[in-house]
Amino acid sequence: MSSPSKRRDMDVMKLMMSDYAVEPVNDGINEFNVEFHGPKESIYEGGVWKVRVELPDAYPYKSPSIGFLNKIFHPNVDESSGSVCLDVINQSWSPMFDLLNVFEVFLPQLLLYPNPTDPLNGDAASLMMKDKQQYEQKVKGTEYCELYAKKESITSTAEESSDEDISDGQSTRSSDDEVAGEADP
Repeated sequence: MSSPSKRRDMDVMKLMMSDYAVEPVNDGINEFNVEFHGPKESIYEGGVWKVRVELPDAYPYKSPSIGFLNKIFHPNVDESSGSVCLDVINQSWSPMFDLLNVFEVFLPQLLLYPNPTDPLNGDAASLMMKDKQQYEQKVKGTEYCELYAKKESITSTAEESSDEDISDGQSTRSSDDEVAGEADP
């Protein structure tokens, strides 16, 4: 059986060698951003998001923390923090899963099949249940995908939002500039 650190290294390398653009944060392997594209044939198709991933020391036995850095309108994503409400990550994570599962299966499934009955974004859930057409228009239209989820805008948006909380409710550091001179604990 391999150690958690070898498994973490292998999973991160597998993700970097895939079609995803992976950008390390603070020159480490435990925290990075991944460029994520909305699933084909969904209302999120054409949207591009930066997703922050933080790997705990006990990864893969403990789930990664996942959060959208640029805005997304979805019942199961907190609009202000980017936190994701996804049972497979927050509650039923298994070491059998890896980082590619998160980006190839779990996040696309979340966007394709939102659960408005267990929302993090009550406005999105309410609109989806009351007027699905207006919800879809808001997601695709100038308010979200067109305004916040374009490839050319994710760099500046992600930098501005990098201080937000992510899926497990833990905060990230207050500023990338502040940690440049800090030593590892």
